[in-house]
Amino acid sequence: MTPTQPQPPPSSTAAAAAPHVWADMTVEVALAVMSGARTSHLVIRDGDGRRTGLVTRDQLAGFRASSAYTDRVRLSELHHPDTPHRSGPPLPSPCEVPCAV
Repeated sequence: MTPTQPQPPPSSTAAAAAPHVWADMTVEVALAVMSGARTSHLVIRDGDGRRTGLVTRDQLAGFRASSAYTDRVRLSELHHPDTPHRSGPPLPSPCEVPCAV
């Protein structure tokens, strides 16, 4: 008989499997992680590992093309649409940014 390990509920499996970055990482690092993971989005987590947002490649590329961009801007400094309490330069919505090819 083979012992089985408990499986997490289906809803948390997808979130745990999604690539994630920490909120204190820079936009450049997040783009590099996306490229390495070959994904178009990342889950953003705070220092306690809690999900604080979701960011797409198009949003970050659009922000990087804006006048507010510097290579020192951290994800925690950006305003994410799903976290309205944050201040900082807004991320463009995916429909405002041409898709990068």
